[in-house]
Amino acid sequence: MYTIQQYKDSVQYIRECLDGFEPELLMILGSGLGGLAQKVEDPICIPYGDIPYFKRSTAIGHVGRFVAGRFGGKNVLMMQGRLHAYEGHTMEEVAYPVRVAGLLGIKKLIVTNAAGGVNLKFAGGTLMVMSDYIKFTLGNPLIGENIPEFGERFPDMTYAFDKEYRQLFKDAARELGDNVEEGVYFYMTGPQYETPAEIRAIRTLGGDAVGMSTVPEVIAANQMGMRILGVSLVTNMAAGVLDQPLSGDEVIEAGEAAAERFQRIMTAFVERM
Repeated sequence: MYTIQQYKDSVQYIRECLDGFEPELLMILGSGLGGLAQKVEDPICIPYGDIPYFKRSTAIGHVGRFVAGRFGGKNVLMMQGRLHAYEGHTMEEVAYPVRVAGLLGIKKLIVTNAAGGVNLKFAGGTLMVMSDYIKFTLGNPLIGENIPEFGERFPDMTYAFDKEYRQLFKDAARELGDNVEEGVYFYMTGPQYETPAEIRAIRTLGGDAVGMSTVPEVIAANQMGMRILGVSLVTNMAAGVLDQPLSGDEVIEAGEAAAERFQRIMTAFVERM
């Protein structure tokens, strides 16, 4: 386990790099969505590998760095790429950047991901605001000795995703003539894609989209009292929905195809926060 001093060492390094810039919002950019960081004004880039105790991201399409600057009229800190359990990281390591951001004083989080569509009403390119999540994996960033600086030992998860933020995002999309869905995100560790039988089970249990990220970060952020918006880009329909195999290249291609639309809606939302 990490000590609170290790977290503070990471915070100190980032503060020195930011040189007085104080971010108010953390944005985690998922697979295929990292291009949003190019919209940041006067960017300050901090590779994860340069930060004490940080792990490097090895996932496809994840640059693996913080990008700080102005976006949508706000001071933001973007994660251009994230960590996943399937890379061999513990849940604590996956949540480490979010906790560091919390210790920096950030109280708002936007977390995005690429996901497979489980809801049969969805199609590739659908944007889904997360109303809730389902997690059936054993790992959890809260397991182990509790560090009081992170919050309550037994945090409530009733309102993991902020209701006001969810409505603001949908309103922003509607004003731009677009439409977004709302649904439940089902977390699986991967890295293999789910079987058709697993997808049928996920649908029965109430999942609308499935992916390999987000939930560990949301748990840690919720414990620290952050207000959270979660958005999934449905890059493809999950296994068994269509009679075709799945591929990682498809995820990246779908992210690139939806980039302009995603950026437009996200900018409008951040302006309204």
